[in-house]
Amino acid sequence: MSFRACSLQDLTPGEGLRIDSVQPPIAVFLTEEGTVHALDDTCTHQDASLAAGWVEDCRVECPLHESTFSLETGEVDQPPAKRRVRVHSVEIDGDDVLVELSQDAPNLPPGVTA
Repeated sequence: MSFRACSLQDLTPGEGLRIDSVQPPIAVFLTEEGTVHALDDTCTHQDASLAAGWVEDCRVECPLHESTFSLETGEVDQPPAKRRVRVHSVEIDGDDVLVELSQDAPNLPPGVTA
């Protein structure tokens, strides 16, 4: 079941927006190319917000230790993180960004619970 995460106007190209209304929080990203993606907001290595990271080439770099995650698949391609983040389905309805949360278990870092 989808929920309204935000409006397109809430998003800035190349940046993330943290959504705290779900647990664990998610991050919604608008790429410079205009695509919208949603991931779990917490880096799988340590408790850091991916929404505060840097977005480039459809990847987000964690602001804490520079691991990078694909916005499309959640796969990590740069240590120290070793596990992917969950990716959530996104649909645009007019100005609304609708997100359907993944049913997979989240990959949270040690000490962080959903």
